[in-house]
Amino acid sequence: MSDLVLRFFIGGIVVSLFALISDVLRPKSFAGLFGAAPSIALATIGLTIANDGPRYASIEARSMMLGAIGFLLYAMCVCWLLMRYKPPTLLATLGLLPVWAAVSFSLWYLLARA
Repeated sequence: MSDLVLRFFIGGIVVSLFALISDVLRPKSFAGLFGAAPSIALATIGLTIANDGPRYASIEARSMMLGAIGFLLYAMCVCWLLMRYKPPTLLATLGLLPVWAAVSFSLWYLLARA
């Protein structure tokens, strides 16, 4: 339970710092890039290093990067589908979630075999 509380506070501090950075940057659309996900990831990696060591944390960080690559391709597919065919947004975002999972797990599988 203490890890959750610590993660909450570290994440909140980092979110606040990212919000300050986003206020300085132009255009304001950069603010979304510095949202909660990166700060929670940093808090998680820090706690993982403290609890399980840097080797285990590097595996976790690699997994986060693979998930981010999967999310990037998912977001690109959603954008393309929305601009090209203009389906309902909820249908497009939910319908293409398997793209995110397939890309992320495929990359993980390829790296695990290497």
